[in-house]
Formats: sequence, C-alpha cells, structure tokens
Amino acid sequence: MSLKALQINGFSASNSPYRKPDEKGLYLEVRPSGAKIWYFKYRLHGVEKRLSLGQWPDVGLKEARALRDKARDLIRDGGDPAVERRKKKIEARLHASNTFRAVAEDFISVRLERSGKAPATIIKAHWFLSHLAHTVGHLPIADITPPDLLNVLRKVESEGKRETARRTRAFASRVFRHGAVLGLCKNDPAALLDDALAAPLVKHRAAVLEPRKLGVLLRAIDEFTGTEVVKLAMQILPHVFLRPGELRFGKWDEIDWEGAVWRVPAERTKLRRPHSVPLSRQSLELLRSLHERTGQLPYMFPGQRKFTVPMCENAINLAFRRMGFDQDTVTAHGWRATASTLLNESGLWHFDAIERALAHGHSNAVRGTYARGQHWDERVKMAQWWSDYLDGLKLSAA
Repeated sequence: MSLKALQINGFSASNSPYRKPDEKGLYLEVRPSGAKIWYFKYRLHGVEKRLSLGQWPDVGLKEARALRDKARDLIRDGGDPAVERRKKKIEARLHASNTFRAVAEDFISVRLERSGKAPATIIKAHWFLSHLAHTVGHLPIADITPPDLLNVLRKVESEGKRETARRTRAFASRVFRHGAVLGLCKNDPAALLDDALAAPLVKHRAAVLEPRKLGVLLRAIDEFTGTEVVKLAMQILPHVFLRPGELRFGKWDEIDWEGAVWRVPAERTKLRRPHSVPLSRQSLELLRSLHERTGQLPYMFPGQRKFTVPMCENAINLAFRRMGFDQDTVTAHGWRATASTLLNESGLWHFDAIERALAHGHSNAVRGTYARGQHWDERVKMAQWWSDYLDGLKLSAA
C-alpha cells in the first residue's frame, strides 16, 4: 500500500533502521536517530541501486514522488540518476571554484611568473586584478557578461583613469582567453568592450629638450648632495638610454668591461629581448665609481636600507624633486625622450640606430645571443658622441 502523508508523523524511531515502502521503488527509511530519509530503489543493468531524495519533512510525500518519477524517466531514456547527480555535484563544485579571481591568479602564475616575466609586469597584473576583484572576482568566469565588466571599467574611467581602464580591460581579456583554453568559459566578453571605453588622454613624460636647460640640469645632478648611489644613477641614466626599471635592477655580471657593453637580459626589457648598450668612456668611468661602492652587492643600485634589493623605483624622481625640479619639468623616464629628440635633431645618426639604441626594436648588438649586428658600430660612435655632447652642455652652463 502507498503511504499517506498523515502516517509519516506516526513512524517512530527503533533500535535499527527500517523502511516504509510507498510505490514504484519509493520508500521512507526511518533511522534510530529519528531521521526519515526518502530513497528511490531501482535496478540498472541487473544491479540494484538506490538514490537519496532528501529528508522528510523538508521533502514532502508529493515532492518525493515527483523526484522518483523524474528519476524513472531518466532510466527509461538510458541514464543513471546516481551518475547524473554526481556529475551535477562535480560541475557545481567546479563552477563555484572557477571564479574570475581564481582563473586570473592561475593566469598570472602560469603565464607570467613561470614564464619568467619581469617582476614589474607581475606586480602590474595583480594591480589590474585588484580593479576587478571586488566586483566580478567572486563570480564564476563563465557567468560574467560584457555589462558586468563594463560597469567596473566605467567606474575606473569616472575616476579619470582612462588608460588604466583600457589596460584593465586588456588584462581581463587575457584572463578570459586563458579560461577558455582551460575549458572554463566559452567566450571573452572583454573583447567586445574595446570601443565602449573612452580613448586615454595622452600625457607625455616630462623631459628637458632645450640644450641650455639640459646643461643646467646636468650640472645640478653633479652637485646633488643626497645618497651617492642615487646620484650615480642620475649621472649614468642620461648616457645609456635605459628605462629606469632596466637601470635600477642592473647586476654587475651584465657589464662587459673589456668590450664596453652593458648586456640587459631579455626578462628585464619591455620587448622581452636581450638588449646591449655600448658604453662610452664617461659611462665606464661612472660605472667604475659605482662599482667601488656596490661591486660586492647583488644589485648595482641597491636600496638604502636593504642592500639585497634594488633602490626604490621613485628614488631618482624624488631626488629631482629635492633638487627643485618638478614632475612637469623632468622625470627619470624622460631622459629617453631627451636623447631621442636631440639625437634626431643633430642629423648625424640614422633613425634606425637611434631607435635600436632606445630598444624600440631588435637590439643591434644581438645576433644569436649577443653578436654584433646592423647599426652596432654606428651606435658605438653615437654613444661616445652623445656623452661628449652632454659634457659640452655642462661646461657651457657653468
């Protein structure tokens, strides 16, 4: 006989579990604890199985029968209710764990950290993630829509950070593509948003481009009374055309004293290609002076408080501020614009040689590992001419 809803309240616990059958394989198991669990018993391929349907009274008699009928339909179609339930549990667990934040962190670990990307690149990736983490970070990556992302990016835009918004979108796009490769999502909603964001306002880094003012600045650097390592960094930077990060992470084994070359490894350059810098007599003299102070340390330009790490990324700019030069006048990165502008205006050097000296293309001192290639001889002459030119500006500013 089938069960009646009113009967179930009267089923009391016993020393051992017992069953009260309903119909078509459904029964209620009453346990010594007093719990009453619905089960559906069925046979598949000659094997008897049972499927838990929930606990009474959370699952009533009518609902238990509906769940049983659904399981019976699945069996009739060749499926196994127990297997399907396990699949759904696994999918739900994976769905919940595959959040945007989790996939982004995996992307940073696999594609950046393990691939040997520069520390600055990894730090910047975490910074982009921080803009997304509080809003979409907890969402399963497959559930995120273009409007979800656009709301986040528009908020960054509204703070006046247009370039940050665009670069955050590009980072999110790489995360979605990483997720698609792993089978965790099917599309890249960030790819649709490029034209939905405002174009960034271009602001060039401040640089001194007038020769007379440049001479005044160079003299001021020579008269700087702050930390000696920072002073030498400011003196060396104008001669070598390196980006500030490439300079301050420099190590002594990169310097070829005999060949007068500074070989910057690929992992520290913007284009991830090894870059070689010809060193003028002035550059070598400054580097020897620096070597007397830091030659026994891991980094050429160590931190002031901790010698095992490079100096602070803002050390040079802070020194300029102490000297009275504001951020609209000169920046550490601006030396590259200074060199590019004045070298091109001189009319003495091939454009490609200047571009390669600035590491805007393949390094001219690289063929294979560090062979000397096209424009290298010109770059050697240009490096010495440039250092002599800077010295002349200093003298004329006296």
